[in-house]
Amino acid sequence: MESNIPEWSEKSWYSKKQIFMVLGAAFLAYPFLVSDYYIDAAFFFGIYALLGLSLNVVLGEVGLFDLGHAGFYAIGAYTTAILNTVYGVPVLILLPVSALAAALFAYLVCSPIIHLKGDYLCIVTIGMGEIIRISLLNNPFDLTGGPNGVFGIDFPAVGPLLVIDTSLKFYFLVWIIVLLTIVGLTQLQHSRIGRAWNYIREDEIAAEASGVNVRAYKLLAFVIGAALAGAAGNIYAAKLMIVSPESFSFMESCLLFCIVLIGGMGSIPGVLIGAAAISLFPEIFRPFAMYRMLIFGLAMILMMIFRPGGIWPRKRGAIQKARRGHAVQGMKLSQKAAPHSHG
Repeated sequence: MESNIPEWSEKSWYSKKQIFMVLGAAFLAYPFLVSDYYIDAAFFFGIYALLGLSLNVVLGEVGLFDLGHAGFYAIGAYTTAILNTVYGVPVLILLPVSALAAALFAYLVCSPIIHLKGDYLCIVTIGMGEIIRISLLNNPFDLTGGPNGVFGIDFPAVGPLLVIDTSLKFYFLVWIIVLLTIVGLTQLQHSRIGRAWNYIREDEIAAEASGVNVRAYKLLAFVIGAALAGAAGNIYAAKLMIVSPESFSFMESCLLFCIVLIGGMGSIPGVLIGAAAISLFPEIFRPFAMYRMLIFGLAMILMMIFRPGGIWPRKRGAIQKARRGHAVQGMKLSQKAAPHSHG
């Protein structure tokens, strides 16, 4: 008697593996085929991808509205700028330091407000981002340089032999960080922490009733997202060799919010697509500079109408389906082996 159980195959896994190999080869070959201008465009694509991934932890995984995320980005950049120019600390050593500084700031600032929900949290995060920007403008303790910012930041270096001082080297630096971030966040999505975040996003009350420490997991999301944004600020500061408050405005936070919404909340491939749209869009429509924002606004409206889940929405429960598929395959093999054992 034939079983009605659907057959599971690993073709989808092999096809995904081939896609990843092709994309990897394309990313490796790309900077050797184009000019520095297009390499720099790809670098800023990587920066926005890293920032989008950082906000996706907060907005996509847990569903917390954060419209002040550029503030964490600013803290990472200014931590690098001040410690490098004033105290001479090497930029690469400051990469984890900037991430930790932004994470610590997120913990201290978000602890009192983490209980807020929806629009209330959104308004508070807007205020937080603006307070950071205005504080930088006011040049506290003569450290931030006011409106002029901090300049003269060194290039990242590993001893005297390897100095990251060209567009090609910065391209590989940022995309190596992005790749490591994607691997880490993918593992996190499939971990106990990722499942807890999903529970909180879907039904916070039910999650708390089930024993999930809602406050701790929300705060953890903010801390991880801020740390990744701080790392992005470090790379940004090293590339431009100058940071100023105008780079971390409310509009920047809005662009990061759009990256997650356009790509798909909680979707890592979607965030990459959203980052590409936000960072490469101005370059594509540079001849129509006067109408860029109009076209962008129209694109957002069409997205909300026809693709409210984003370009590449996350498939919730895909891992569970895969596990069920493997279980089904095991059952079919045991059914085939059963007649032989009776014989």
